[in-house]
Amino acid sequence: MKPVIALLSLLPFLGMLGFLPLVNKVEPYVFGLPFVFFWIIVWVILTSVILAIVYKLDPANKEGDIG
Repeated sequence: MKPVIALLSLLPFLGMLGFLPLVNKVEPYVFGLPFVFFWIIVWVILTSVILAIVYKLDPANKEGDIG
């Protein structure tokens, strides 16, 4: 389970910083935003979702465990 958690934790870093040079474009516009801004906003939202999944998968966060 820990490799899955580590891979999920690595995804936001790769999405925001790893692929940023590849998507550094003004056009096309998505929802009126340059593509690079849209890319960053999508990854901020995805990071929240991914971290919620990591929280649920982490065995240290199970209910009923004290200490």
